[in-house]
Amino acid sequence: MTNGNQADPTTTGRSVSGILQALAAAALFGINAPLSKLLLAPSALGQVAPIPMAALLYLGSGVGALILLALQRSEIAAQSEARLQRADGPWLIGALLAGGVAAPIVLMFSLQVTPGATASLLLNFEGVATTLLAALAFGESIGLQVWGAVGLVTGASAILSWQTGGTLGVSLGALGVLATCVLWGIDNNFTRNISAKNPLTIVAVKGLGAGFFSLILALIVGQPLPNLGAALGAMALGSVSYGLSITLFIRALRDLGAARTSALYSSAPFIGSLISFLVLGERVDTQFLLALPLMLAGTLLLVTERHGHGHTHRFMIHEHRHRHDDDHHDHEHDPDEIPLGGWHSHPHEHGALVHTHPHAPDLHHRHGHEETDTD
Repeated sequence: MTNGNQADPTTTGRSVSGILQALAAAALFGINAPLSKLLLAPSALGQVAPIPMAALLYLGSGVGALILLALQRSEIAAQSEARLQRADGPWLIGALLAGGVAAPIVLMFSLQVTPGATASLLLNFEGVATTLLAALAFGESIGLQVWGAVGLVTGASAILSWQTGGTLGVSLGALGVLATCVLWGIDNNFTRNISAKNPLTIVAVKGLGAGFFSLILALIVGQPLPNLGAALGAMALGSVSYGLSITLFIRALRDLGAARTSALYSSAPFIGSLISFLVLGERVDTQFLLALPLMLAGTLLLVTERHGHGHTHRFMIHEHRHRHDDDHHDHEHDPDEIPLGGWHSHPHEHGALVHTHPHAPDLHHRHGHEETDTD
């Protein structure tokens, strides 16, 4: 076992990259609501019913991911991301069933008996559910600063979703909305456990699986399918607002863990409101102005978080996309096989190591804290 107090200069870089990717994912998902609103209303393209809309958005993300995978035919591109393995199957299937199948069913039935204002506010519980599950079930390190950020971002989202004309109430339906958020939290944490693998493959499986499920559901409940123009428009939107967004979300999970990524991703409603003002010409309202400082304060807490202590890396073998520019990837390669300094993926060993440096719960720092300590 080696010891040292050297800082890993790339850890901070990975954290910054993860933050930017999480915010970019939120921005892309944020455009979904205002642009979907255009497709859900009668237009020159036609009108799309809600359940077919969900199906087409998911299918668009899956098809878009498949197209990008087909384009990655070069040997270097094929080697740059780790492939899903049999052991990843339970996590992927679990994420698909929880977030893509069970959550929409529970939400659909819950919305039928839940006031709109109540449902909108309760849906903001997803970030809290993700954080609770990350801490309690998966042992992710979450300090007061992250909890504070989650609270601020959740509060800002709640303010944005407040419907002054609606009625509030607690019912079985309200509990169903909370259960939906828990299911999405399970999806987020399960996806974290396979985030080392090619995100395009994950998006393709989840998008096509959830899309076909929603399409079958639409046919069962009798909602009409849209014309070709509207369908293609919805799929194109899904390829960006779902597909590319989820791809960036998975990349952020690698570097930040589930709780921090989910908190940053929760800024999507704010971004959606901002786009509505700019694109749809909607007026800036009091809710937006009240939510803005909370959202900025929560994001600032996450961006400025610094977590560092002496910690132990036990011997392990795993596979993920990496370069040889940090303390954790100093193994050798045949220069003709792997480009010097390039991104690549293959199974590799990590020797035991004890050192101290700032870090987030990325792929190499998902340790418990009762065991972490310095020599």
